[in-house]
Amino acid sequence: MSTTGEKPGVGLYTCTKCGETVYLDDSTDRLPPCPKCHNTEYTP
Repeated sequence: MSTTGEKPGVGLYTCTKCGETVYLDDSTDRLPPCPKCHNTEYTP
């Protein structure tokens, strides 16, 4: 599980609340709050 503000690395992350996906394309990117529901937890 990854949370908002972490730098989990390149990949696709899925919101645990609504299923919205966020793609990080750089290892220095931080996970944002979910753009759809503002949840802060993701699964890789």
